[in-house]
Amino acid sequence: MVRPTALFLPLLLILATPAIAQTPRAQTPTAQAGPVEPGADWPYPPPDPKTWWEEKWPKTPEAADPLAGRRLGRGERLVGVDNGYDPLLYRLWGLHPLQTQILRGSEMILEIAIRPSTSTRQSLVRVTVRRDGEVFVQGRAGLGCCEPGISRRVGFDAEAPAGSVSRLLALRADPVWDSPREVRVDEGSGAADVLCVDGAAYDLTLMTPGRSRSIRRACDSAEVGQAADILEAAFSLALGHEPRFDVLFPGGADFSAARRAYEGLIAEGGRLKPAPGARPQQPAFEPPPEPEVETPRP
Repeated sequence: MVRPTALFLPLLLILATPAIAQTPRAQTPTAQAGPVEPGADWPYPPPDPKTWWEEKWPKTPEAADPLAGRRLGRGERLVGVDNGYDPLLYRLWGLHPLQTQILRGSEMILEIAIRPSTSTRQSLVRVTVRRDGEVFVQGRAGLGCCEPGISRRVGFDAEAPAGSVSRLLALRADPVWDSPREVRVDEGSGAADVLCVDGAAYDLTLMTPGRSRSIRRACDSAEVGQAADILEAAFSLALGHEPRFDVLFPGGADFSAARRAYEGLIAEGGRLKPAPGARPQQPAFEPPPEPEVETPRP
């Protein structure tokens, strides 16, 4: 008769084997070179210090940097961007700052920062239209509070489906870009401005060659509804790439309720009036014409 203890001990050793195999290399005497967080480098060994700065890294995907390698040409200058996002904040999101982007021809960048008033879950959507007709969408989400960086950050870089360019280029002529940067709802009855305490603020930025426009539409459905066409176009491209990003937007890309609220406000004699103390827009300038490319003769 085999005692239960005789069977239990071998079984315990078998079950403990994975835990033994998962011992972080940094905790072994031969690999311990200094204070290392336990398990930080498991299951991979630490990099070779001599080759860390010299070995080639994987090339950045095109969708992660659609305008890569551009330099200012003769007569060109950077567009001023004042949308409340510091260049270093873009770096925290893993994005190239808008302040350094160089656009030419019919190119454009549409960017939307979503800032909930009752949550630290912030997100950012950027859509880039390149002069060759390619469209790229980038999304970032994370917790923007209480730590030096952006914690639990997730994101994606993807190429948009074919046929997206015409809808996006048409958004450049949307009247919202010529409206005040910040607005308040005026229902026409002399009522006081509504203070936003529950909802999300949308910071929208449109960047074209020589011009940048930034507006903020906060919480109130009528405010958001003025930019419904732009929001729907951007979110329809951004959703579906990363489930952890999508879960932040249970309503998807549907802003029809906000659009109806804005249309109802206008129909009843109300308006969106400029917010007191709103900053002026950045001045625009005429970019230099692109050099003509000569067609090689046969």
